[in-house]
Parts: sequence; C-alpha cells; structure tokens
Amino acid sequence: MATIAEIAEWTDGRAASSPFEGEITRVSSLDDADIHAAVFASSPDVLQSALQSRAGVILAAAKIAAESNDNRLVLVTDPRLAFSIIGDRLHPLAATSVHPTAVIDVTAHIGNHTSIGPGVVIGANVRIGNGCLIGARVVIEPGVVIGDRVRIQAGAILGALGFGYARRPDGSYLMFPQQGALVIEDDVEIGANTTIDRGALEETRIGAGTKIDNLVHIGHNCRIGRNVIIAAQTGISGSSVVEDGAILGGQVGMGEHATVGPGVILGGGAGVLSGKKLFGAGQVFWGRPARPLKQYLRDLARLSRGR
Repeated sequence: MATIAEIAEWTDGRAASSPFEGEITRVSSLDDADIHAAVFASSPDVLQSALQSRAGVILAAAKIAAESNDNRLVLVTDPRLAFSIIGDRLHPLAATSVHPTAVIDVTAHIGNHTSIGPGVVIGANVRIGNGCLIGARVVIEPGVVIGDRVRIQAGAILGALGFGYARRPDGSYLMFPQQGALVIEDDVEIGANTTIDRGALEETRIGAGTKIDNLVHIGHNCRIGRNVIIAAQTGISGSSVVEDGAILGGQVGMGEHATVGPGVILGGGAGVLSGKKLFGAGQVFWGRPARPLKQYLRDLARLSRGR
C-alpha cells in the first residue's frame, strides 16, 4: 500500500498541497475504482470521467489537469507510464513456489521469490534468477540461464535444438551440432507458446528488458538487444541480430544473418532478406522486402496506377 505522497515520489509527480489521505493498494479501471485504487487519465474526456469516479488517486498530465484542485490528483509527465510504475510497485513479490506437477532436475537452481507453474519441465543445470514467473507447461531445456524478474507465459519452450543441417552428397541431411547456450537477461518477458532455440556452437542471447509476444520464434545464435519489442507471430532465422530499442511488428520475418539496427521500427508483416542490414534509429521500414516507409508507399501508389 502507499500514500499519495509516496506515489508522487515514485512517479516524479506533483500532488496537491493537501492531498487525499487514504491508502492506495491497487491500480484499476475507472469502472472498478474505489478509494483504494489508482487510475490514470491521458485526455480531457477521460480526466472528467476520472474526477467523477471513486478513485483514491488520479494520475493525469499536467497540461490537462493543472487547473483542477481535486486533492486526489497527481500531475505527471506520462500518465500511462506512471500508472504502470504504481502497478509494479504495489505488486509484492510472492514467496518461492513450485507446483507439485512441475518436473525439475536436481541440478537446476531456482532463485528466491520465483513461481513455477503446473506441468513445467526444467532441465539439468538450468539457472533461474530471483522474482521470476514461469507459467504452466513451460519447457526449459538443459543449461539455459535466466536472469531476475523474467516472466515466461504458458507453453513457451526455451533452449530447444536449432534448425541447422549439413547436406550429404546423396541429398539427405545431418543435423549440425546444436550444443550452445541460451541466455535470457533480467526483466525479459516471453509470451505464450513462444520458442527460442539455443545456440549451435555459441549462444543465443535475449537482452535485458526485451518484451516478446505470443507465438514468436527466435532461431539459434540470434542476438536480441536490450529493450526490444517483438510482436506476435514474428520469426527470426538463425544468426540474426536485432539491436537495442528496435520494434518488430506482428508477423515480421527475418532471414538468416540479417541485422536490424538500434531503434529501427519494422511494420507488421515486413520481411528482411537473409544478410540484409537495416539501420536508422526511429525509421520505419515496411513491406516484403522491407524498405523505408515513404518508398513503400510510393511503390504501392505505382502499383495502384498499374505502372
């Protein structure tokens, strides 16, 4: 629980000179709010609804709420971010818990305040940090290293063998050795039924703070940077790189040995050819093959005119 003064400190916000003195225990929607709940308002219309609600704290942008004298207000730069900060701070770490149906190798190490759900399988020499949440039926293959505060949703498979083969003279295939590692750094979130392969001879690495949606596949030897966003149904082929702060929309496809530079934005369904390198922080690329948005729109216009 927290007071308005504590909430203002957490969010670098400004509370009323005589703030509401109730204790805040949760965040909520406007409809579900009571005097112990915090809500946020990012537009004038939502602010008016929030002021009429029963909420104990209202987070609002100073530019739309500066004239209001409601003692529940905390003026912040980004209400959505402030709301998320409060939700995180009010969510206490649970005690370490392991569901009785989980299967965990005796050599695995699980940190404090980590929850292991039903049907989870954890292989030999796996290391899981503190404050993690491992959802139902997650499979963590041997040797995977997971940092602190990592959230893995149901059905994810981490550290599976990569898809790499050598071709024999007769046309048949032999698996290339897949004996590398998978390292997942702190504060990563991995969606349901996502799969991340281990490295072939070296490692696959997911950087700190990266958020991965449901049904994503990341191949062997990939390096995903820090604070990357990867939306659902994206597929990243082996030995590709996605650098810090990049954003990949839904159903993006990357060929092997491709690179998406820091801060690059790939629109939904974009395709990056094998070996291709895209750079330009903040620049949007779209289409198959992916190209700068203005060029993509010009190409669409030409097609619509039939030339």
